[in-house]
Amino acid sequence: MAKESVKARERKREALVAKFAEKRAALKAEGNYAELDKLPKNASPVRLKNRCQLTGRPRGYMRHFGICRNMFRDLALAGKIPGVRKASW
Repeated sequence: MAKESVKARERKREALVAKFAEKRAALKAEGNYAELDKLPKNASPVRLKNRCQLTGRPRGYMRHFGICRNMFRDLALAGKIPGVRKASW
């Protein structure tokens, strides 16, 4: 499980990206890169990292479900993800 500080930092970045999204888009459309450079670095969507919503794990992230593979397996076996069940043939 990721440290709480790492998860908090990622949430802070997500908030900054959402806050400056419109302004960034307008500045990029104008081609005003000098003003774009003055925005906070963490306002750039490139700096976001996909993390598991439950544990904060950065690796093995499943984009469709928003969780890591470990949590996906546990929840799927417990029957808590609708429409997902263990393969059997």
